[in-house]
Amino acid sequence: MPNQKSNMADKQPKVPSAVKADIQSFDQSKLKHTETDESNPLPSPEIIQQEKTEMEKLAEIEKFPKEKLKRTSTIEKNTLPDAQVINQEKTIHDIEDFDKTKLKHSDTVEKNPLPNKETIEQEKRASASS
Repeated sequence: MPNQKSNMADKQPKVPSAVKADIQSFDQSKLKHTETDESNPLPSPEIIQQEKTEMEKLAEIEKFPKEKLKRTSTIEKNTLPDAQVINQEKTIHDIEDFDKTKLKHSDTVEKNPLPNKETIEQEKRASASS
């Protein structure tokens, strides 16, 4: 037994003497009284009823006689894309692979220019005089 007590004392953390002195000289009357609020969150009656209903449904499903089920056959259709979709995908692929360096430079020539201020004034005078 004496060996066990010395082993226990060796395993306990070492507390510096200054801290130990502060702990021993602490005045407990400085502490404030507090009320402990124990909260034990029990489920409400609604939650209990909901869980009970779910358990009953699961039990009914498990008890259901499998002989009453009808045999079905599933038909899997593997629809291939039509020619229009394939052409659209090819066009998108061709656009992405287009080489812009093969384009030639072109100058834009405006063939229908907007009238300047003088022309607009002349048209206003012509329409006012008629």
